[in-house]
Amino acid sequence: MNVAEAIRGRLVVSCQAQGRSPFRDTGHMMAMAAAAVLGGAAGLRGQGVDHVRGMVGLGVPVVGLVKRHTPGSPVYITPTEADVAALTGAGAQIVAADATGRPRPGGEKLSDLVAATHAAGALFMADVDSVDTAMAAVDAGADLVGTTLSGYVTGPVPDGPDIALVGKLSRHCPVPVIAEGRYRTRTQVSAAFDEGAWAVVVGTAISDPVNTTRRFAQACPHPRLDS
Repeated sequence: MNVAEAIRGRLVVSCQAQGRSPFRDTGHMMAMAAAAVLGGAAGLRGQGVDHVRGMVGLGVPVVGLVKRHTPGSPVYITPTEADVAALTGAGAQIVAADATGRPRPGGEKLSDLVAATHAAGALFMADVDSVDTAMAAVDAGADLVGTTLSGYVTGPVPDGPDIALVGKLSRHCPVPVIAEGRYRTRTQVSAAFDEGAWAVVVGTAISDPVNTTRRFAQACPHPRLDS
């Protein structure tokens, strides 16, 4: 079974930690990823070379990315070919990168990152925000497209996932469509599959206890103001 088939019709869990989270160190993140696999995740999405290297040892496909802000470019998800090389060197079977058409550092092109990914024997997942950018990514050679960046390029960011975009991409794109971005409930996951998603990525709702706790705390009459 190839990597794409291994996640077809299944859940991928994004294990990433932000800001002050105590889960940012590699040991804690590996425990979180292992728990996700025990719970039924068919794949993992990880940020950072060290985390990706650890996740590869858990026996499921790993989507690897690097988040890095570079002066002069709004692209921060796997912005350069060097990032691709680092991720594939760590064992990522799929490399995810911003494919919204915005300028990359050093004028690098999306097609360059795709070619570097393929040369290393991995698949390329294009994180897109629209049908147009998805089709451009397919033209550049992307193997999968994800709705990861829907709502984040032009804003404002909606509260829920862009299930409508999943449907549009499933009807127009000749490659697997990965539903990702703000999925928090079983109903949303089922709806994405109904719209033709190849796989669904859930992140914060599963792997970010800080954010999950905050959402519940904010529903209380007297939430802590410093949380």
